Amino acid sequence: MYKVIADSCNEIDREYLENYPVEIVPFKLFIDGEEFIDDENLNVDSFVEKMVASPNLPKSACPSPNDFMRHFEGAEDELYMVTISSKLSGTYNSAVLAKNIFENDHPSQKFIHVFDSLGAAASETLVTKMIHECKRMEMDPTKLVETVENYIKDMKVYFISESLDNLIKNGRISKWKGMIASTLKILPIMGADGNGEIKLYEKVRTPNKAYQRLIEMLQDEIVKNGKKIMAITHVGNYERANQIEDEVKKNTGIDEIFNMKCAGLASLYADARGIIVAL
Repeated sequence: MYKVIADSCNEIDREYLENYPVEIVPFKLFIDGEEFIDDENLNVDSFVEKMVASPNLPKSACPSPNDFMRHFEGAEDELYMVTISSKLSGTYNSAVLAKNIFENDHPSQKFIHVFDSLGAAASETLVTKMIHECKRMEMDPTKLVETVENYIKDMKVYFISESLDNLIKNGRISKWKGMIASTLKILPIMGADGNGEIKLYEKVRTPNKAYQRLIEMLQDEIVKNGKKIMAITHVGNYERANQIEDEVKKNTGIDEIFNMKCAGLASLYADARGIIVAL
């Protein structure tokens, strides 16, 4: 028996959980001193409204080792954990510490492995799915870890944030540059660099051109590298998420697309109307 565990940057919905069960370990989120637990009870729309209205940068606190260890109980003898990129959060280290503590106290009782997704949101969704697919092929733990780690290395992650507010609030870009970008309607297409950090791919004028360029980049990746599965996660941006799904389905041989709304942590990162795509 096995169990898949992930932090709350792993985007899921009810249909996904029916096919790929995942136990979520939530982040704590803070806006102007008010605490939010990033679990199924969080009203994400209300959270985003408060985030946008606040002049201050929202903050997050990653799960503690004890938070992860609570999910180690049960009859499962294989535990697979997936976290947001270790370059973006301390969650990976927290999960590894939980693993080490448990193994020290209960040697050889369970096989435990922590995957650093090297991404966030949509990428974690695909990683947890891959773990289940490997187990359905009856892979032993060693082969599963090798297969999933290679899958993570080959994954591409892109995102567009229509709001630069949080980047301005945390000082990553100046208010002056943010104002120029907003005035000129420049949208950066960003993504994971393959090592868990964020890099800029392109700067594009106007939202329509930015999303069309993103779609072209996705189509090119699918054709060149034979990608068959894609995940789209968004911060209440149904229109653009559906546009990406429809265009990719129309012009490529993609087999399956997950299209889901972000929970709290990814909404904090991607900001209002943000889109994150992994394949």
